[in-house]
Amino acid sequence: MIEITYHKEGDYFIPDLYLKKEEYKKDYQIGKYGHLRLEYLKSCKKAEYTILFMDCTLSKHIVETDKLAKERFEILMKQMLEKNPIDENLKNTAPLKWVGLMNSYKHSVEEIILKEFIYV
Repeated sequence: MIEITYHKEGDYFIPDLYLKKEEYKKDYQIGKYGHLRLEYLKSCKKAEYTILFMDCTLSKHIVETDKLAKERFEILMKQMLEKNPIDENLKNTAPLKWVGLMNSYKHSVEEIILKEFIYV
């Protein structure tokens, strides 16, 4: 059992409560999906955010969500391009059409990522 220490302020004893430092992946740069998940937790899932914060697992949750979302993005883009191939000559002959198709694929994949990992 954890022993709680107190300090006296005036006539009151105040508990000395501190959050543990998180030591999870300090060198990892959180990307787009990690930031989106964090903002979603802060705005819509305040209870879940508070629990993760108090358990010192918020950073771990955000980093893992970001990593999984990035991996899933790469897999889905690869699958999208395999099922609906874009001719590489199109990049040279009609670059705007090529960019439009790639952006369309990217937006479709991002919708899936947002539903699977961020807004859960």
